[in-house]
Amino acid sequence: MVAVSTLVVTPLDPSTGLSGEVEIGGAKNSALKLMAASLLTGGGHVHTLRNVPAIDDVDTMAELLRSVGCEVDGPGTDGRLVLTRPDRVRTDLTADGPRELVGSIRASTALLGPLLTREGEVELPTPGGDDFGRGARPITMHTDALEVLGARWEYDGAVVRGEVPGGRLHGGDVRLPYPSVGATENVLMAAVLADGRTTISNAAQEPEIADLAAMLNRMGAHVLGAGSRRIEVTGVRTLQAAEHSVVPDRIEAATYLAAVAVAGGELRLRGADHRHLDVVVERLGDTGTRVAPDRGAVWVSAPVGRRSPTNLQTLPYPGLATDQLPMLVAALATATGTSYATENVQTGRFAYVEQLGVMGADIVVDGHHLVVRGVERLRGATVSATDIRAGAALVVAALRADGETRIEGAEHLERGYAGLVEQLGGIGAHIRTG
Repeated sequence: MVAVSTLVVTPLDPSTGLSGEVEIGGAKNSALKLMAASLLTGGGHVHTLRNVPAIDDVDTMAELLRSVGCEVDGPGTDGRLVLTRPDRVRTDLTADGPRELVGSIRASTALLGPLLTREGEVELPTPGGDDFGRGARPITMHTDALEVLGARWEYDGAVVRGEVPGGRLHGGDVRLPYPSVGATENVLMAAVLADGRTTISNAAQEPEIADLAAMLNRMGAHVLGAGSRRIEVTGVRTLQAAEHSVVPDRIEAATYLAAVAVAGGELRLRGADHRHLDVVVERLGDTGTRVAPDRGAVWVSAPVGRRSPTNLQTLPYPGLATDQLPMLVAALATATGTSYATENVQTGRFAYVEQLGVMGADIVVDGHHLVVRGVERLRGATVSATDIRAGAALVVAALRADGETRIEGAEHLERGYAGLVEQLGGIGAHIRTG
């Protein structure tokens, strides 16, 4: 893909809202883990994934899998991705090429479980720039849980090395201290080939977990309870190739719901799953935005004008996702009163607040809380997208800002949204690359 560094957004006509239909693609956070799961089979197996989003993070994961020896074809315009697993794969990802890829995508941690259980060893540099030290870091939740299944780890600066002393992992009772999505996925993928029965307590319940389990079961795994707090896995000796369609992206859907809350209008989000959006739907309902299921889609409508305030807090699923919060905060920046938002899941996610402030938003940061005092209008400005969802929040806010908004660093959006400019333009937004 050609990186887009700047987006230019100008406001809609004061009496006009968004109108039409958009296509919600497959979930980025699921597709990347399903791609990693292809490593669990033996040589020559060909997996087919459908509804894979054509985004930069998928391209990066494809390159990472190629670097260990896999063949990857796609995704094409039809969302089809074909992965062929070779007889042998590389388990040492510390060379310059793989190291750079691992360092650019947090989802590279999803290779730990598959490589460890299938090959008996793995050597991984720091994923996404995180520290592999023995402190309370997210990666230690993955490795500590895999130790329960018999893995042994060595830490050497920015590299973690894992091995299976007995040659095969064994079942165990894993209790996660926090319902981490990544740790749940890694234990799940490791356990499907382990000897015996594994239980994962306090497991993450996100739709992406159930999606991964569905593909693993199609491959011949025995997984029960995915999507609940307790997952049971009975290990098998081998797995086979499978075809699977990726679950819809609930973060992308929430972005368009927030856009209607800001701009007004009526949209149909084709392919979105209403069941995965309960909290977003409830909170937007507080603001006067109406959302309902619509025959394999989600319908959303709001009058042109300011919304009512509401309160938000992020929590593990089925709570509000941390990736959904920035767009909803952007929608509340022009509410008719004061809203409160609390970030309980991840720290350091408020960089977008300063950029909304440049546009005239009145938002106060107090620890992991936000006080959002709605203003009548935002103003166009030159702002910077620091990550995927920060960029999405700025695009949402710019739909009703006075004057032109220039969003620099917009290449971040290409990591998580396929055809965002084209889709927004197709429903009436005034947006272009600049």
